Amino acid sequence: MEILVTNSRPATALEIMIRKEIGDLVRSWRFIVLLVLIVLTFLASMYVSLSNLRTAASNALDPDRFLLYLKILTTTDGTLPSFHIFMSFLGAILGIGLGFDAVNVEQSSGTLIRLLAQPVYRDNILLAKFISPLMVITTLFLSLGLLMIGAGMLITGVPIEGGEFLRILTFILLTILYVAFWLSLSILLSIKFKQATTSALSAIAIWLFFTIFYRIIVNLIVKACLPDPAFLSPAEILDNNNLILNILRFSPSQLYTDATTVLLMPSVRSLGPLTMEQMAGAIPSPLSYRESLLIVWPQLTGLLGGTVACFALSYYFFMRREIRP
Repeated sequence: MEILVTNSRPATALEIMIRKEIGDLVRSWRFIVLLVLIVLTFLASMYVSLSNLRTAASNALDPDRFLLYLKILTTTDGTLPSFHIFMSFLGAILGIGLGFDAVNVEQSSGTLIRLLAQPVYRDNILLAKFISPLMVITTLFLSLGLLMIGAGMLITGVPIEGGEFLRILTFILLTILYVAFWLSLSILLSIKFKQATTSALSAIAIWLFFTIFYRIIVNLIVKACLPDPAFLSPAEILDNNNLILNILRFSPSQLYTDATTVLLMPSVRSLGPLTMEQMAGAIPSPLSYRESLLIVWPQLTGLLGGTVACFALSYYFFMRREIRP
């Protein structure tokens, strides 16, 4: 008689809740609509870029023309924005759509108090609400990235280089981080507001403010407070431009756009204005992956810090929240 001995441990409460949240998420119509929107945007951007890839690769003035897989993500003919520009808008919608009702709907329907009646910790519930959508988002964007690389190999017949693969992988991780910021913010609002509609409208209002109105307000304040550039020296103009750029980088979409631009366009050497002394002797050539990563490191840490801050506030308010009706 053979005795089979298994060392598999029982699943923890957190793992069970994560599996349940993932199952509920992928079967929901909300996720299906968002998934179709992202996939259609990706396919449309890839079609436009692949249609114009030969023209982009033959441009002798472009130092990035030989990086074909990066050109697939950045090339456009003007009819549609490139995929990374699309994601600065759709990434926020995806994060908000997956988290705006994470807690308040559970409480209003009465399932949250029944769940807490079981031997589970409150922090496990919040972690499951954050980790489950993040795992689905990670799977989605990794799949799209691999699909893009596979399609590029089939169409061009050119193998991908290691530097291009690292840049594309970092771009995917950066996009996941950008979506995670809006996901953590929407979960925070779902804890603060009892109605899902209120939390959704608040998240959309914050997104619209930073995407559209924040730049307008900054420009108005700059015109009112800073002196006319015609009466300033070149050094003072440079300092004012750097100040304006630093203020604009409080916007998450600006951080994401700056970082993706440097990662996908290796010839970009700086995110701010350069003096003639800094440009003297510079040869237009793509930067290495490490150099580009050093340029965008402040943007990466800014998005990560915002995500951690929103999740920490969510944790604080959820642990102190009164669950009983």
